[in-house]
Amino acid sequence: MKPAKVSTPSDQEVLIERSFDAAVDLVWQAYTEPALMRRWLAAMPGWSMPVCEMTTDVGGKYRWRWRDDENNVEFGFTGEMLEVALHSKIVHTQIYDPGDMGGTMGDDASVITVTFDEKDGITNVATLIKYASKADRDAAISTGMTDGMEMSYKQLDEVLNAEART
Repeated sequence: MKPAKVSTPSDQEVLIERSFDAAVDLVWQAYTEPALMRRWLAAMPGWSMPVCEMTTDVGGKYRWRWRDDENNVEFGFTGEMLEVALHSKIVHTQIYDPGDMGGTMGDDASVITVTFDEKDGITNVATLIKYASKADRDAAISTGMTDGMEMSYKQLDEVLNAEART
């Protein structure tokens, strides 16, 4: 699939759009089942995802944590599910936990809206991240976040392909 398309629709938003050669129900599973998420969301070389906990009901909480296994530093995100529409949409808050890694993405929660739309066996995923301010958005972008997301998406392509064959 083509690399993710990244845009900034407003001073507070980042939009990441990516297509996957898989049915929406399988892509949905990859986004909502911790065992599958660990297989693709920790795609940065030398990194692991020791914590991937989530409940995908409205009001459910999640906690994700990544570790640089060589340097033994960690960072993560926590949040709450605000809206969940099966195979269609997930809206959740996101708060950055700098752990040992440091850095900032602002003190306020951002709101992430992920939509899923399947056409002819291709699932288009749009992730809209709304930050509390332009400064928070710019701080997040400066981390190389979108490059890391594309690395994860490439890994997700492989996971989806393997899962489709089972």
